[in-house]
Amino acid sequence: MLSYHLQGALNDLRDLIKITEFDVEDIKKADNTPQFDRLKLKEEKLKSFESKKAMIDHEISSLVVKNPQKNLPELLDEEQHNYLEEMKVELSNLRDVNKKYARLVLAVSNLYNSFLEKIVPTEMQGYTKVASKNSAILQIRV
Repeated sequence: MLSYHLQGALNDLRDLIKITEFDVEDIKKADNTPQFDRLKLKEEKLKSFESKKAMIDHEISSLVVKNPQKNLPELLDEEQHNYLEEMKVELSNLRDVNKKYARLVLAVSNLYNSFLEKIVPTEMQGYTKVASKNSAILQIRV
């Protein structure tokens, strides 16, 4: 059962990586519609991975409880060790692609915020930003 959950978690990780790579490509093309369309799928894959990870944790803790005299590496077979190594690699890959995506999202966010600030200047009033009194979306000069 542990191998089954490990394999499922690996598939979910690989799917999350592919989805995020598509998001990176779409943000580079300034095409946000596909990103928003994939958001639900991404959330489902993340929930699926978390569920499988919980099942993996449960299976491993059950093995440890049933065999208290053995260390964890002795309880797992070669296939399970391989799946755990692959999971480690895929988690690292997911972290890297998420970093890349986050940098792009931050850059785009800063760009839009600077455009908005130029169009509608704001000032702080306490802890909230409000449009300044001299803001104008359109100025007419004669």
